[in-house]
Amino acid sequence: MAIERTLVFIKPDALNRGLAGQIISRFESKGLKIIGSKFVHIPDAQLEEHYSHIKNKPFFPGLRNFIQKAPSFFLALEGLNAVEVVRKMAGITHAGRAEPGTIRGDFALSMQSNVIHASESEDAAEKEIKNFFSKGEIHSWKKIDSDILYAEDEKSC
Repeated sequence: MAIERTLVFIKPDALNRGLAGQIISRFESKGLKIIGSKFVHIPDAQLEEHYSHIKNKPFFPGLRNFIQKAPSFFLALEGLNAVEVVRKMAGITHAGRAEPGTIRGDFALSMQSNVIHASESEDAAEKEIKNFFSKGEIHSWKKIDSDILYAEDEKSC
């Protein structure tokens, strides 16, 4: 059993379409705990840090323009195998090919306008949370149902 933290951000296309509440609700319904949230226009420095692996690609200026058209809604989530769970819930990056039932499969059609970002690994999640949240913006707390949610997993470990 691994309690992990991960980063999600709900992109401007989802906010413009009024999907933020439905997306957040899916994570809460799954049992993930929100330990941080913020609504922000992503400044250039943070955007370039986040997309450092593609910032020199020819499509990056278009991506920057898309992401900076409106604010994004950031969530730091915590839960059992949170990184893997959130990635499965998000669906594949190319939303037009994402499975129905996933967030991208239900709400998006394209590679760029795919409504959500989800950390791809525990290491990436840690780095991304540090990039977008200060220490004072992350809150540790215990959900009243944590003992119920994780009880069977503790026995099987």
